[in-house]
Amino acid sequence: MLYPAPTTKIDAALARGVLESVPAGGRDSGHVVISFPNTNYQTHLVLAAPITGEIGKRILGTISVDARRVDAVDTGGKYIEPVYGRPRRVQGRVISHNDSARTLVVDAGIPIHLHLLDERQRPSGFPDGELVSCDVLDGATFTQAPTPAHAD
Repeated sequence: MLYPAPTTKIDAALARGVLESVPAGGRDSGHVVISFPNTNYQTHLVLAAPITGEIGKRILGTISVDARRVDAVDTGGKYIEPVYGRPRRVQGRVISHNDSARTLVVDAGIPIHLHLLDERQRPSGFPDGELVSCDVLDGATFTQAPTPAHAD
């Protein structure tokens, strides 16, 4: 459970983190570092659009990655590898899927949007709740979402 516990509900597909650093060149390009409550993760993400968050403050958004091949697995937990740096491997439970966009949303401790690159795979082939694992390509992106009123 998050501490302090959030008092507002947000979309399960949105990541809730703390902005640790922004690019030296500004807030419209480069990469950001975001940490996530109750984890040691400090994830380096490429900005997909300009952000307005302040360093040390909470930020809400979508993390998207290109997944090489997604496999259903029977054991293990939810994680992003490595703990510090750009995501290279993701494992978690399927939250939702979108066949037309070829995406899966996976709870890997934080929600990650996987874009399936393997043409033989369909997002609908992975039912909600299934544990999946995959390697991801360089270039994981972050897109800031509008902050709901009174969000924690």
